[in-house]
Amino acid sequence: MIMLRIWLWLIMAAIADTVAIAYPAVPAKEFLTEKEIERIREAQEINERIKVYLAAAALRLKAAADRLYGKEPPERDPFEFFSPEDLMDGFYRILRSIMFNLDEAFQKPGSDRQKIRSALKDLKEATEKAAKDLEILRKLAEEKQKEELWELVNRAIDINRGAHEGAASGLSQMPATSSGRKTKGKDR
Repeated sequence: MIMLRIWLWLIMAAIADTVAIAYPAVPAKEFLTEKEIERIREAQEINERIKVYLAAAALRLKAAADRLYGKEPPERDPFEFFSPEDLMDGFYRILRSIMFNLDEAFQKPGSDRQKIRSALKDLKEATEKAAKDLEILRKLAEEKQKEELWELVNRAIDINRGAHEGAASGLSQMPATSSGRKTKGKDR
């Protein structure tokens, strides 16, 4: 457990150093919608909270791709006034929030390790899908010669990769507990 916590902090420190040096500062704009903030507050269990964050991150990737393909958001869409750059910054900040939430859950005495494991599994799966979407966004940003967006997508790729590696490492250190069912013979 301690190893995973240290691993997550090392990844975050490395990413923070890279971002501070390599990427221009993006104005701090609220990166979650009011509804997302409300859902996060309501999600008291770490596995449920991470699901809300991951859904928010996926929405930002989809909205950014839609913008780059020329699809305008409908009126009153929560991302109506967000640029692809804003959406990539939001994706990055959401993944940082996920990592902080997981670290906090690890540190909390008596936390449910199976819920943390479930959150790590969801994070691992979501970052695998996001990696593919981020590569598409990077190519689109390059084709459209959007340098700032390209840099923000690369920053998102870096944190996505770090979150994926951290989740995989955490899962390897947190074996699943049996469901109480006993089987004879070898495990399947």
